[in-house]
Amino acid sequence: MKSKVLTILKYIILLGVAAALLLYALRGMDIKKIIQQILHADMFWVSVSGLISIIAFVVRAHRWNLLIQPMGYSPSLKNTTYSVMVGYFANLALPRLGEVSRCGALSKAESIPFNKLLGTVIVERIIDVLSLFVCILLAAALEYKRLGDFFSEKIFAPLNEKFQQLIKSPLLLTAIIVLLVVLLIVTIYFLKRSKTKDVESPITKIIKGFVDGLKSVATLKRPWLFIFQSAFIWVLYYLGMYVALFAFPFTSGLGAGAALFLLVVGGIGMSAPVQGGIGTYHLLVSQGLVLYGVAVEDGLAFAFMLHGLQLILVIALGIASLFLLFSARKNKQLNSVSIKN
Repeated sequence: MKSKVLTILKYIILLGVAAALLLYALRGMDIKKIIQQILHADMFWVSVSGLISIIAFVVRAHRWNLLIQPMGYSPSLKNTTYSVMVGYFANLALPRLGEVSRCGALSKAESIPFNKLLGTVIVERIIDVLSLFVCILLAAALEYKRLGDFFSEKIFAPLNEKFQQLIKSPLLLTAIIVLLVVLLIVTIYFLKRSKTKDVESPITKIIKGFVDGLKSVATLKRPWLFIFQSAFIWVLYYLGMYVALFAFPFTSGLGAGAALFLLVVGGIGMSAPVQGGIGTYHLLVSQGLVLYGVAVEDGLAFAFMLHGLQLILVIALGIASLFLLFSARKNKQLNSVSIKN
């Protein structure tokens, strides 16, 4: 009961943060103009961007299969793709819930131990972070001035301002320190409690699953295909961003460097611990476009269009995948019952 209350509370808090960031991005803006710009977007290029995203989903699912196979399992690409989409869909409810949800979906569909799948997903996430870091380095090399200005003006300066405000408020600083100490004590308590029991703790299972995931990388049957697909996923993300620029007249002439820059700031926005990157993505992408001379309202129109496209794809494909996985599981159960009879 307590865990459900905490989950609901976490959902409400994160949703509130996302809403606050979205309102912050829209403050003082002409919302009607933003909507008009979105309605006048070139749907051909929007559709091409959406198609590229779908291809990226399938490639990601195939790469996940490559990680799973060394552990002695061969899930179908169909079920893996459905599970990936279920994960993206679950992330809209609660950040990082998607990793657990897609492992649970594939575990039930293919009878693969959950903790082993979670280990492979953790490995995937590490690879994604490294890939984003490589993209940041590339963007820094090609768009070093804009990237430097962006981090300085939009991230470091606001953080420094908040930190200065925190230092000037001893009561708030003390409250944060006390909260961190309490969290540390609670964590140590539960770790010690789990060690005293004979039952393997969830943390131990996750660590073992992570080790299995790392082992799967070391024993990949087709390592070069895995490396290629890891790079290809981000190439597809880049192409999806690049073609989306042609959907509006004010972004169509920005070029390849701008697409890479926006991929980086958009990736940072999507990595934020809020549902589906709502608010953070819109804020960072629109402010990033300002550095290219695009008006803030036009930048927000672009950000809303591209984020909205991804949102529609994730919701539509996520619901469809849930239905297909449920139907397949139900048919499998009915077939097993009929065989027994």
